[in-house]
Amino acid sequence: MSRIVECVPNFSEGQHKEVIEAIANAFASSEGCNLLDVDPGISTNRTVYTFVGSPDAVVEGALNGARAAAQLIDMTKHSGEHPRIGALDVCPFIPVKNVTMDDCIECAREFAERLATELGVPVYLYGDAATEDHRKSVPQIRLGEYEGLPEKLQQTEWKPDFGPNEFVPYWGATLVGARKFLIAYNVNLLSTKEQAHRIALNVREQGRGKEEPGRLKSVQAIGWYLEEANMAQVSVNITDHEITPIHTVYQEVCKDAEELNLAVCGSQIVGLIPMVAIMQAADHYMQEEKLFILEDDQKIRLVVDRLGLHSLGGFNPKERIIEYMITEGNELGPLANMDVRDFVYTVGARSPSPGGGSVAALVSTMGAALGTMVGFLTYGNKKFADLDEQMRTLIPPLYQTMKQLLPFVDQDAAAFNEYMFFKEELEIMTAAKMPKKDEMEEQLRDKAMQRALHNAISVPMQVAKITNTLWPHLRELAKIGNINCKSDIQVGVRCLETGVWGAYYNVMTNVNEVKEEEFKNKVKEEIEAELKIAQEGMKDVLKIIDERQS
Repeated sequence: MSRIVECVPNFSEGQHKEVIEAIANAFASSEGCNLLDVDPGISTNRTVYTFVGSPDAVVEGALNGARAAAQLIDMTKHSGEHPRIGALDVCPFIPVKNVTMDDCIECAREFAERLATELGVPVYLYGDAATEDHRKSVPQIRLGEYEGLPEKLQQTEWKPDFGPNEFVPYWGATLVGARKFLIAYNVNLLSTKEQAHRIALNVREQGRGKEEPGRLKSVQAIGWYLEEANMAQVSVNITDHEITPIHTVYQEVCKDAEELNLAVCGSQIVGLIPMVAIMQAADHYMQEEKLFILEDDQKIRLVVDRLGLHSLGGFNPKERIIEYMITEGNELGPLANMDVRDFVYTVGARSPSPGGGSVAALVSTMGAALGTMVGFLTYGNKKFADLDEQMRTLIPPLYQTMKQLLPFVDQDAAAFNEYMFFKEELEIMTAAKMPKKDEMEEQLRDKAMQRALHNAISVPMQVAKITNTLWPHLRELAKIGNINCKSDIQVGVRCLETGVWGAYYNVMTNVNEVKEEEFKNKVKEEIEAELKIAQEGMKDVLKIIDERQS
């Protein structure tokens, strides 16, 4: 599986196109790096770059960008609205996929040491990579900014983590960190810079100091004026959107603006944002306004409208939501993307894969789809208008489970193929009567085969467990759903039970090859319990629907 780290370096240059492009080209031309976004600001005189890659690739990419900046940026001539301490002001590494925060800390420290050594500049570590508590946050280290750096470097407590404690005029200093995903978010105001900053002080966690903290946790903010847009902004960094979501920031700024009789003209995402943060806002507005929306693209439209994200430069989800930017091809595999005829012919070909596991996953998916259909044919129907509220509760889990099950059609085939690869390799080596010196290789392959076997067991087990989450919802649907869809519910629950049966057979077949007796017994116990749940769930739903008269 690919390992993805995000790097979001901020450079103190946002006005000279040739410089911005040269640094962008340094990232884009770095092997293994994918440049996702370049976001320059004229008034801030700052550009935020976003690129992703493997841990090793992003470190090399960041160094390439820094090398380009060292030739092109002169901090002695820099001025702008955004606080800054150096040419490459901050360079955070963020875990995205199959990497941990520890991996990103390692990236940060390697990059910081190599940057300091190669360019001879002071480098501080911050965030999760910080070595001192008083250096955890960017504002702590950046206090005094570039102009105050010569004096700061002479203080023992501000000796850089890497590089000289001497002032380098053309560069300043660089802050390198590891952190969670940070959302850079600005709220637009028709106001003065001072009024915007007043609101920023009210909402940011730091507030006006220890004696007067602000209202929102995990929020940094300042106010500034954008000459090119002729408006002010409350510029916010949300360091943990799970603690303070973007819609909360927007609402709090709007509340203060209303008290000051100031107009709010939408807001702006700078750089990228994770899908979960958009869905947080969507869930809030759906609940607040009692809306029923299932499709992700419609939820995104809702958030864009409510937060006014189109107000300054527009908001294209494919260019702003990180999951859309880093998806490696279609999220579904080749089997799930086939038309029905090709899939049937592929299953019927002289090949063991795709086989029963993939078909079982698809059958379960179709069962969830039929349940979803019955819910939709009940919701919004004048005859069943009194059931709309209940359908709003019943349809989402059926719909989401339908989407959740479909990728397992490919995952089962992939898991089977991986296991068979190692099994066949081991059989060939054993048949060849390998010499003793190759026993270690044989042991390593055997361990790899056992890991692949565990995965081949895990996939159908997940299909069974996910499928069985639907029975409570289907019992309710059978009681009140559109009676004209009686046969659809009946076929649907039979599909779901068959899907679990298919998962059961696949697990039981594969588990016999497992060597660890404790694991083997645990798996058998779990899948037998799942099968029992499916059998009882199907019986209950069929009984309910058979006894209904209308």
